[in-house]
Amino acid sequence: MDRKAGLLCPLFSVPGNQGIGDFGAKTLKMIDCIVEAGYKIWQMLPLQVTGFTHSPYQTLSSFAGDPIYINIDRLSEWGLLTQSSVINCNKFKNFVDYPQVKEFKEKYFERAYKAFKKNIDLFQSEYDLFLKEAFWLDDWVTYQLFHELHEGASWNEWDDEYRNFLEEHDIDLEDYQDQMDYYRFLQFVFYKQFQEVVDYAHQKGLEIMGDIPFYVDYDSADVWGNKEYFLLDEDGKPEFVAGCPPDYFSETGQRWGMPIYDFEAQEKDGFKFWCDRVRWTARYFDKVRIDHFRAFDTYWKIPASCPTAIEGEWVLGPAQKLLDAIKKACPNVELIAEDLGIIRKEVTELAEANHIPGMEVLLFKMESKLLRKPLPKHKVVYTGTHDNGTIMEEYGKYDSNRRISLRRFFKKRGYTERAFYDIVCHYALDTKADLAILPIWDICGYKEEARINLPGTVSDHNWTWKLKDFKTFPQELLKTKPWIIDAGR
Repeated sequence: MDRKAGLLCPLFSVPGNQGIGDFGAKTLKMIDCIVEAGYKIWQMLPLQVTGFTHSPYQTLSSFAGDPIYINIDRLSEWGLLTQSSVINCNKFKNFVDYPQVKEFKEKYFERAYKAFKKNIDLFQSEYDLFLKEAFWLDDWVTYQLFHELHEGASWNEWDDEYRNFLEEHDIDLEDYQDQMDYYRFLQFVFYKQFQEVVDYAHQKGLEIMGDIPFYVDYDSADVWGNKEYFLLDEDGKPEFVAGCPPDYFSETGQRWGMPIYDFEAQEKDGFKFWCDRVRWTARYFDKVRIDHFRAFDTYWKIPASCPTAIEGEWVLGPAQKLLDAIKKACPNVELIAEDLGIIRKEVTELAEANHIPGMEVLLFKMESKLLRKPLPKHKVVYTGTHDNGTIMEEYGKYDSNRRISLRRFFKKRGYTERAFYDIVCHYALDTKADLAILPIWDICGYKEEARINLPGTVSDHNWTWKLKDFKTFPQELLKTKPWIIDAGR
């Protein structure tokens, strides 16, 4: 891997006229800013349809894009809306109000769909190709319909004919075809607009990096449509759920609640479910980070009856067999392993054997003795991730002795910037790691107001922070350009 610098910024955090960063002109402007500053990679978070937490790691599908990212102005450019009818929503807010934005955009989507049906000839060949290639689409629109018919209840609470529709087809869907076509339309628009953004980035020499969570949510089209790939009981409920064991941070561990895969069943058809997920993601992303990579090697298996993670056990994962299947299905995909935390050496060995770089987070090393150990070359270094506090949020928690010690360490190595966040960003770019990724909030020196997520919590603040406008952060990005050049990235 060549030495490169990357930027971490969720799409929802990009400035936008319609309450959220989306596939509009301001995201193209964001790409221009990223490229001008010398960055070669833009890392986003997953863009799939989210549930009530709005977490991109808790989604209703591994494939269906969230329509909230569809840009309204683009719909008018396609002739599906009149430009004069488009107004702004929360244009200069520094947070996303998801319910408000969804309600705001929905009325435009419905009008655009009516125009789409009248002018289908303009889109027919492109639309037909999408319907052909989106192998997951029929399952998704059926699941979404049933989900709405049951007012958002989890699929295991549906009546039997809905729960088992894919196996038995006992429901006449004729009366719902227009509603289902509307859902198909939204997915077509989502991926058409997303492809335009990706194409623009590639024209500018910028790669886009995505993310695949290891597990999928129980209440999802993934599980409803592929029950045989998960350890479920006769009623379709999970027998075991995912999490991690008790540790220094939690006496009872973490019980995430996602169902455990039936890897024996998956192996019989070449891990098709996993290969489909990676293949579809790789259509749009140049690099794919696998969240919780350690579960390829070993994962914590908790009986669903246990209210905490205490009674789980470590179970060997599919390891090389699954990676071989993924590489065969997607020979050109570039994977990155989220391998943070206390892990077995076998996890590192598995990643290295498959030339998959792991991660290093500098905020976990903010002590002189830890920073003295040089980072390996075949790694991706971050100042922090979406799950960390910002540099300045964490720095505010350090006592004076720790601050003095850290500043002395960096000053001895020639880092004389006044702001601590500048020092750490500059240092990250200078490390030996092939890829250095800086979050936009660390480049700008934001504090706790810009925190993306506090793990283990459900909060109105998680996944909502966004940049208000383009007034200040482009200059902060340009500040790092000489550091990138000097670091040979």
